[in-house]
Amino acid sequence: MTAPTTALSVNLNKVALVRNTRHLGIPSVTRAAALCLQAGAHGITVHPRPDARHIRADDVYALNTQLRKSWPAAEFNIEGNPFHNLMDFVRQLRPHQCTFVPDSEGQFTSDHGWDLVRDADRVRPLIAEAKALGVRVSLFMDANASAMPLAKAVGADRVELYTEPYAAAWGKPAQAAVLRQFTEAAEAARAAGLGVNAGHDLNLDNLADFVRAAPAVQEVSIGHAFVSDALERGYGDAVRAYLAALA
Repeated sequence: MTAPTTALSVNLNKVALVRNTRHLGIPSVTRAAALCLQAGAHGITVHPRPDARHIRADDVYALNTQLRKSWPAAEFNIEGNPFHNLMDFVRQLRPHQCTFVPDSEGQFTSDHGWDLVRDADRVRPLIAEAKALGVRVSLFMDANASAMPLAKAVGADRVELYTEPYAAAWGKPAQAAVLRQFTEAAEAARAAGLGVNAGHDLNLDNLADFVRAAPAVQEVSIGHAFVSDALERGYGDAVRAYLAALA
């Protein structure tokens, strides 16, 4: 198999969600991380929300220690709203990457990117602070090519394209048109000097078409679909299947 040029970061939120339904500590988030990294995943993503509905603060600290000790080449990506709890983790842990997501505190799941016409002045100093700590900053963005220069102007290193609209259109008549929007957004981001990540509802069915159309994408973070597949395949086989799709 040809090695993928797009990195796979596994989001472990749903492992923690299952764990939190009992008080037994299983399934283990750190064990899941180890099995995914052993199988070839390039990194681990977590999105600790203020209500601790899945990933909790102690999970973030434990994963940070684990990766630094046993997997120093693996990327640790912490997502969240910088106006809620994200910056506390950035200041304390200095992960490889933080992804700024404009979620409300009780939001069910991420469903939109930043409006930088409105929010640029608010996010700019926090981006600068994270970068001064040596942390790469990615902004969760809709697939809008015209917004990519704005992301560069506020100081971001990368954008993460919000891919749910593509996933919803996959296999339907609108797929080609929607995918073209993502291709154009990725190209605009690269032209602006930004790196490009992507994530949300990518899965084994739609992933290959996406990375073929947007080869500029450097990293995908996949959680819900990955954990669903891992329930059937096991962590290792699920990682290998996603790497094959990326390749």
